Amino acid sequence: MKNIYLNYVESFKGLSKDIWYLSFVSLVNRAGTMVIPFLSLYLTNDLNYNESQVKWVLVSFGIGSVLGSWIGGKLTDKFGFYKVMVVSLFITGINFILLQYITSFLWLCIGILITITIADTFRPAVMVSIKTFSKPENQTRSIGLLRLAINAGMGIGPTLAGLLIVLDGYTTLFWLDGLTCIIAIFMFVKLVKNPNGKPKEKTESESKESSTVYKDFTYLIFCAVCFLFGMAFFQLIGIFHLYYNQIFELNEFEISLILFLNTGIIVLFEMPMLNFLEKKHIAVTKYMMIACFLLVISFLVLYENYWIGILVISMILMTFGEMLGFPYTNKFALDRAKEGQEGSYMALYTVSLALAVIFCPLISMTIIEDFGYQLNWLFCVGYGFFGILLSYWVYRRVNLGK
Repeated sequence: MKNIYLNYVESFKGLSKDIWYLSFVSLVNRAGTMVIPFLSLYLTNDLNYNESQVKWVLVSFGIGSVLGSWIGGKLTDKFGFYKVMVVSLFITGINFILLQYITSFLWLCIGILITITIADTFRPAVMVSIKTFSKPENQTRSIGLLRLAINAGMGIGPTLAGLLIVLDGYTTLFWLDGLTCIIAIFMFVKLVKNPNGKPKEKTESESKESSTVYKDFTYLIFCAVCFLFGMAFFQLIGIFHLYYNQIFELNEFEISLILFLNTGIIVLFEMPMLNFLEKKHIAVTKYMMIACFLLVISFLVLYENYWIGILVISMILMTFGEMLGFPYTNKFALDRAKEGQEGSYMALYTVSLALAVIFCPLISMTIIEDFGYQLNWLFCVGYGFFGILLSYWVYRRVNLGK
């Protein structure tokens, strides 16, 4: 037990104080993210939307994520990550408070689109900040610490949200979502000082090479892997909640307990695992292959829906796939990014995941409506399998220096 404890403590050593501050702010912010995990149930149970309407609200969420990721990358390269993060969180907080007053289907789609567009400009910015605040040898663990904080917050938030929904409905959640965004940004400004000041002007050669990311074929294949990984993993946003509720008749609080399993595993195991793997010097692309393989197994398990225990087994497998998939794809993107174009590279990475947020509910809800959940899980197996093949292709190209 002592060795396990010492290994856990060691996994946090050597990380900069700014990474710790950024992680703490992210924990506070994500602990307030209560509405999003239950958005599909809010739409069906509180607003009485049908499955087709739910699908298009979730698609609006995905489109907002794509736009926000792309715009965030451009703004980060132009103004620096610090300003983008501050403005994004503040306006997002106000928008979350306002969303509770919108019940019209069309206006809710527009409201979700605008809110998530602004919210997700934060994502490329925070990824670029990791490169600024951490040493190259600590990047993977810095990503891991940030993810740990985000997941801890998202574990606390939805669990509390599930209880609040059962006791008092959804209204309180919108206020908490908005206020925690605003509180988080004041904490961020207080704790983390802008390291860049004014972003440096790009040289003429850098401006001419601004489209390098779109000519980097290996990186484009990598983004396709991220898209496929996201198509499977983002069943966790909305689809799983409906599956748990409709097939196993679990309420919001019971659902939140299963989701908390995901958070608990990440908090306990991700940092020690990354610390251990960092010393092995194994190619990042190999971890991507393993992550996709774990997703494949998690959905094969989920295909059998006669026992509630499969939900737990599937969640454990998916969580370990997530712990390998996101930190190492993030690291690959950071390492691949050209100097002065970090925002553009990270934007394309987050756009590939955001596209999955669009197409995941669009395709999955259509399959579920017509053929049921089991065929949808087989499609997810297919996403993971093709992700394995493309990961291997990226691995070969990187080894050849392409």
